[in-house]
Amino acid sequence: MGISPVSKASSSVLSSGDCRIGFGSRTSLDELHGVPRLSVALPVLAGRDEELLLPERTGPFQKQKYTLFQNGSWLAGFALAAAGIDLEVAAGDLYQGLFAVTAGLNLYRIWNYVPQINAMTGGLENYRRFCRGRSLAFEKHFGRDFQRRLPAGSAVGSMVGPLAVAFLAGKTEPSHFENPRQVPAFEYPLEYGPRPPSFSRATVVTTEHGRQLFVSGTAAIRGHATVAADDLEAQLACTCENLRLIAKTAGAGADFGAGGWRRAFKVYIRHPEDLARVRAQLERELLRPEDVVSYLQADICRRDLLVEIEAILAQ
Repeated sequence: MGISPVSKASSSVLSSGDCRIGFGSRTSLDELHGVPRLSVALPVLAGRDEELLLPERTGPFQKQKYTLFQNGSWLAGFALAAAGIDLEVAAGDLYQGLFAVTAGLNLYRIWNYVPQINAMTGGLENYRRFCRGRSLAFEKHFGRDFQRRLPAGSAVGSMVGPLAVAFLAGKTEPSHFENPRQVPAFEYPLEYGPRPPSFSRATVVTTEHGRQLFVSGTAAIRGHATVAADDLEAQLACTCENLRLIAKTAGAGADFGAGGWRRAFKVYIRHPEDLARVRAQLERELLRPEDVVSYLQADICRRDLLVEIEAILAQ
């Protein structure tokens, strides 16, 4: 369970209609207490095995392949691609549906679970195929300057398919931020694929309930290059520095919101045997005892990256 974006208090007792993502051994739509839930094939190594996206007030209801939940001006949902469909086509299809169900709203955060993200299909890595389908869908819907509309996002590799997408959106106008030491992902050069990734490094939403900071999947990248390829400790140190930089830029302070923000993290680890080292280093350098943390096994978008961290901060 993560931090509720519309509640001052995080509760371990969830109502039966909440919008949730569960983690485990398969990617599917299942049910919990008779309510649809997205399950994703990311094995849980430690910590929470489920994330709360939105406490339900209206829903669930179905539209454009998406299962949707609404709470006031906030909307959350998830969808699965059809089995066996080409990944690039699937990305375009799910994103077109996403834009349809969020018409009149602003996108705050998107999660993408890409099957076999580093595998090659038709001479192109699956992540790059996904990025092309997603980028073309954004451009078709918002026009050539779509980059200014890009929310925080992540794309990690699930063990098996199909492609799954989850999101948060709402009526409040968000602010998007970039890490000053990183090239914006949407400006990556062609060496990273025919279309660059489509997300901002962080998104802030301020409502009457407070501020929410959505930090995208963050790894050991400076400029647009990987730092310390295949060196776990050095990558973790760089990732923590990037997290502090983006939090400072977005207004949460150089301590990554340690002073007065509630924090929830998902830590994606490529090799499960690295869990103890990752956990020990993060507990020294970043985490506090009251933080909500999930450690999940996942492939990362670049083969030489060993770990990726995302977070939601609430104040």
